[in-house]
Amino acid sequence: MANEEITVGTVSDGPDEGDTVSLPVVDLLTGRGFVTGKSGSGKSNSASVIAEKLLDRGYALLVVDIDGEYYGLKEKYEVLHVGADEECDIQVSPEHAEKIASLALENNIPIILDVSSYLDEDEAAELLTAVARQLFAKEKKLKKPFLLIVEEVHEYIPEGGGLGECGRMLIKIGKRGRKHGLGITGISQRPADVKKDFITQCDWLCWHRLTWKNDTQVVRRVLSGEYAEAVESLDDGEAFVRSDWSEKIRPVQFDRKQTFDAGATPGLDDFERPDLKPVSTDLVSELEQISENKRQREAEIERLERKLADKEARIEKLERDLADARDLSRMADQFASALFDRSGRSRVQLESEQQTLDAYPMTLRDVRGRSIGKGTPRNGNGYLNRDEIEILPSLSESEPEAAPDSKPQSETESDPESEAASDSNLESEAASESEIDANPDAENESVDETSDTTNSDGCDGDLDPETDGVCDDEKDRRADEEDDERLVVQRIRRSIADLDPVAREMLARYRSDGPISPVDAHVAAGGSGERMMSYWRNSALRRADLITHVGRGQYAYALPERIAADHDGRLPPEEVENCVARIENELLPDVDG
Repeated sequence: MANEEITVGTVSDGPDEGDTVSLPVVDLLTGRGFVTGKSGSGKSNSASVIAEKLLDRGYALLVVDIDGEYYGLKEKYEVLHVGADEECDIQVSPEHAEKIASLALENNIPIILDVSSYLDEDEAAELLTAVARQLFAKEKKLKKPFLLIVEEVHEYIPEGGGLGECGRMLIKIGKRGRKHGLGITGISQRPADVKKDFITQCDWLCWHRLTWKNDTQVVRRVLSGEYAEAVESLDDGEAFVRSDWSEKIRPVQFDRKQTFDAGATPGLDDFERPDLKPVSTDLVSELEQISENKRQREAEIERLERKLADKEARIEKLERDLADARDLSRMADQFASALFDRSGRSRVQLESEQQTLDAYPMTLRDVRGRSIGKGTPRNGNGYLNRDEIEILPSLSESEPEAAPDSKPQSETESDPESEAASDSNLESEAASESEIDANPDAENESVDETSDTTNSDGCDGDLDPETDGVCDDEKDRRADEEDDERLVVQRIRRSIADLDPVAREMLARYRSDGPISPVDAHVAAGGSGERMMSYWRNSALRRADLITHVGRGQYAYALPERIAADHDGRLPPEEVENCVARIENELLPDVDG
């Protein structure tokens, strides 16, 4: 092989015209070559001639066919044609790369890697990358002379833009493949689009006819200006050949290829495809087994993915069922806790109210005027019955708690007469307050039934000069309004006082942060993020008209609106603000916290 040569054509011009042109086999197989020329100039024919001459000598090679032009080699040679087309001997994918490299290098099988039928260019590049990588890896051990021919090489190693994984692999073969015995020849009709580092490092170059200025400028750079002009006039199949083993740049007329020209431009004549040599079924069977293994693997992966999806769906359903069961359990606990008190209040609220009652003894009265304190009998659950308590006072209305050292009078000395008087007074006060609650206007009625005079301004009764001439009826009306205001404030105080601490804090959060959702308000109030408990406490605020729904699952603070509504809209805005301020300062001291 050291001195073996193949004849590819004859000298077309000059003193040596007609002389045969031969190329050294070892340099072709292991070196770096570049064949270029515009479409129809004969570049693919020249590459096919070199391939045929090497196949005639029994040397294997691998052609990367971009346009499906090389299957004509099968007319004369037993070449394995692989790719994505049904006309290929077998369809292949990157999984076949190692076996393709083994057949080419170890079994000495010529291969056409046809990537023209891959619809996805990335898939074609992935296949070429895998095959080139396997060739390079195996050649590091075998060190067998072998040629990789790549059509339209500018697709993979372009001058402009970055290199992909495939381009980097081909550049690696160009730089380091020779010492392992792996050569590469690139073919392109646009030398201006090929990375110049590849062209300038080639051992041999073949320049067919070029006419585009950018391409002829590459000829000027690599050869000289003389050839840059002459290359535009070359005949079909004629090329300037420059090599490291020859000092001359020779014009060479390449021979015509012997096999079917599948790349020829179709004419009007009938197209007749020649009989192509089949390859051994043993070769194809090994590749088919890889394809079958891939199909089985893909089918198994699909089956496992379906099974996994079914399991995930089942787990998701079980998690939903478990969450529903937990919600039902919490609801059952909440309802059971609520049943301990006839008013439906939670245990937390009951305990809070009981602590207030115990902290301020002898300050409350039941509906019969009896004192309620620490010694008052409780119901079967240990709590005072709510319907027996007339008022749950705020801290500002209650008597201050006795000092720890002090004791109630009943514990230090017993005075039956004092106790009787006290009970009598309490009963009297309770009766009076009961009448006021039953008829709030009774206390302020001051109409003089004996007077039937009418003032000149239409006001019944006498005018009072000390009040700028305001008549008694007007004073009564204003007093009634003040009483109505006190009753409204008292009812709202009681509504807020009836709430448990977390619900009151939720109300404060609606005032400071709203509009927000019940869950967000519950969490901000120190509660949990459980939806059921959040909405349960939120419903108490809604029933009391302390908040209002504003859409999208959010609620807003509505205390001012409730006060205005309870006064039938008659209360001036500044008075509404004063009522709101009094209630908030008393029952929501940390509303902005």
